[in-house]
Amino acid sequence: MYKVAVMGDKDSVEGFKAIGMHAVVADKDNALAKLRELVELNYAAIFITEELASCIPEVIQKYKEKTIPAIILIPGLKGNTGEGMRNIGELVKNAVGADI
Repeated sequence: MYKVAVMGDKDSVEGFKAIGMHAVVADKDNALAKLRELVELNYAAIFITEELASCIPEVIQKYKEKTIPAIILIPGLKGNTGEGMRNIGELVKNAVGADI
């Protein structure tokens, strides 16, 4: 069975525990190791704060080409960069063939 996790700074991810998600506190120094650990543990969807994802853009790009895990960027408590919405728009465009 596949699982869902969320990665980011403590303040941004702790609330996700209330809805049953596995919350992983990570920073720029351990982001890559934590992401690889989640992938190895068969997490199918991994939500990552935009700020943390900006520390490992080449790895995020690599996983965009794969079906599992789905890497979904979300805003953290420090703000929204818009990258998450651009990422979702790109996924929709690729799936349906049009920008809707």
